[in-house]
Amino acid sequence: MNKFWVILSHTYLSKLKSKSFIISTLVTTLLIIGLTNIQSIIEIFSKEEEKVIAVLDEDNSVLPLLEKQLTLTPNSNIQLEEVNNESDAEEKVTEGEYDGLLVISTDQEGLPAGLYKASSITDSDTMMQVEVMLQQVKNELATSQLGLTQEQISQLFTPISFDIVALEESAKTAEELNQARGLVYVLLFVIYFSVILYASMIATEVAVEKSSRVMEILISSASPIMHMFGKILGIALLSLTQLGFWIIIGYFSLSRNVEGISSAGGVFEYFGVGDLPVATFVYAGIFFLLGYFLYATFAAFLGSLVSRIEEIQQMIMPMTLLIVAGFMISMFGLGNPDNSFIQITSFIPFFAPMIMFLRVGMLNLPFWEIGLAIGILVATILLLAVFGAKVYRGGVLMYGKTSSLKDIKKALQLTKEK
Repeated sequence: MNKFWVILSHTYLSKLKSKSFIISTLVTTLLIIGLTNIQSIIEIFSKEEEKVIAVLDEDNSVLPLLEKQLTLTPNSNIQLEEVNNESDAEEKVTEGEYDGLLVISTDQEGLPAGLYKASSITDSDTMMQVEVMLQQVKNELATSQLGLTQEQISQLFTPISFDIVALEESAKTAEELNQARGLVYVLLFVIYFSVILYASMIATEVAVEKSSRVMEILISSASPIMHMFGKILGIALLSLTQLGFWIIIGYFSLSRNVEGISSAGGVFEYFGVGDLPVATFVYAGIFFLLGYFLYATFAAFLGSLVSRIEEIQQMIMPMTLLIVAGFMISMFGLGNPDNSFIQITSFIPFFAPMIMFLRVGMLNLPFWEIGLAIGILVATILLLAVFGAKVYRGGVLMYGKTSSLKDIKKALQLTKEK
């Protein structure tokens, strides 16, 4: 057992001290700090000069109403300037004196229409603001022509009352469902990227040791199962260290830069998931760990078949495709988790970590379904571990160019000969 802990600690410490791990951790940390401070960053760069828009009002009746709408638009950086000559205004737009030219005309009913001209039409925000304000002016003129009172206009534009009620007693409310959908969406990304990142790390670790011929010594001193799971658990501990560090950095960065995050409800209350049951977060951890061990075991014996680091990505491509397929199916299931296709795929082992968690988070499932999915995952991991250990033992002794997954058969034959 001491050999197992030596392998685990060596894997953990060697990767923890590696330059690639330190650099990737620091880069991601800077990205997290940037995202959690995005509001402050946007405010710094949003302090731009006002957008000066030249306005040519053919009837001289719309511009005053447009200026009125501008005063009612919060945080607008648009300034309107009346012009009388279209060609001169166009020339000033091309020279950069004006950011755009709005030509206002009226139809037979006296309602406005706009033609916006600019050197480039890439500034969609400014164009949208101008269009919205002009639309408001048109609505105001149209309703006044119809003789509607302000009270009637208010009723006309009041959103319809549309409530949604689930008839099943155990069904989630619309608010709970939206909260669950947001949380599941985020956690699915965490599961997806974590599994891809750390499973690939295991395959690379095995291939590096194998290419340096260190593997032959290690296998002779420790059983293949002990060595394989020492690698898997070492990388698992590394992943928890890295993810935990990022979570702490993200939390404290949010606490310092976002109002309300440090209130009694904390980060969960701020993002609107404070009312979700604790079981949802527990299942997130369970399916994350099961998904990790499933794909990590898969990656370990695939990595044992590779003699050169350059061949790793080609060898683990089938595993990567399975992860991507599970993620894409789960993205589809966010809109309809009750779909029969989603129900079936949630019991397929390589898809279950993401899809069953999706259903657990968004639906009130009977416990036997959750237990069955977890049982299938655990059984698959054990079977994959036994099979993978056999492949691992022979695979680490295979050298030369790796052709395909057919090398698994060759690895099994080498295991029987030992």
